[in-house]
Amino acid sequence: METGRASRTALATAYARAYHQLSGEPRVFTDPLAARILGVTGERIDELDTATLDRPGGQDPRQRIRRYFLAGRARFAEDVVARAVAEGIEQVVILGAGLDTFGYRNPHARLRVFEVDHPDTQGWKRDMLAQAGIEIPESLTFVPVDFETDTLAAGLAAAGFDRERPAAFVWLGVVMYLTRPAIEDTLRFIAGQGQPVHLVLDYLSAGTTDEERASVRERAERIAAINEPWLSYFEHEELAELLRSCGFDTVAARPLAELFTEYLGEPLSGLPARTRPAPLVHAIRGRADA
Repeated sequence: METGRASRTALATAYARAYHQLSGEPRVFTDPLAARILGVTGERIDELDTATLDRPGGQDPRQRIRRYFLAGRARFAEDVVARAVAEGIEQVVILGAGLDTFGYRNPHARLRVFEVDHPDTQGWKRDMLAQAGIEIPESLTFVPVDFETDTLAAGLAAAGFDRERPAAFVWLGVVMYLTRPAIEDTLRFIAGQGQPVHLVLDYLSAGTTDEERASVRERAERIAAINEPWLSYFEHEELAELLRSCGFDTVAARPLAELFTEYLGEPLSGLPARTRPAPLVHAIRGRADA
């Protein structure tokens, strides 16, 4: 990551969300601030599809599926947060927030949003918000954490996060860049939150077929070349076991095909014909009605 800038992968994710809003393709997720925070319009649509950090434009089917996944995971996370709020949860932590815009269009009157990210990324985001004329609401708190010198616990405590009260955590696009000990430490911290606690995270599979493994290796080489290497891979059963060992009671995921059929009202064309769980997980410890 360049000093004073967001990571290139975080920026690519933001551009993919913007492309999804402006392209005219059937939407699985609506975010009126996705393009605005980047200062882009529909006239530049062909420049926006950078989800794979490869070639711009929407022609590569892999880019389209990847873009839909990035939009779908945002919808999945915000749906989980909405259900948690209905249970009475009033604080959500977004780990590795990047250019996520949920906190600036938060529809839940009593929900406080904590955005955790590297100080340089947050400084750059503040500049982007100011240039776009997007106000920072009182319900949002920036939590700058440089994990080389700080801890998540200390950063959240300094920001006024209530460790004893129930909360939701959203952890997307981060796990694959961390070592397993760092992942486990973070999971144990989250599971130790006042109950109930909800967690949404995604992960990266190394692939289960030769074709999948070759595709992942190709992408991994591109990511490593910009100094943001992937360090951890999981399969669903392995991650579910880790989550339960860290204290979570319930671990749930659904096949991508099922998820997109629900969102679009029809199957998403081009998805691989397999029924493995989506690399999206909703884990819970405790319930409001328990």
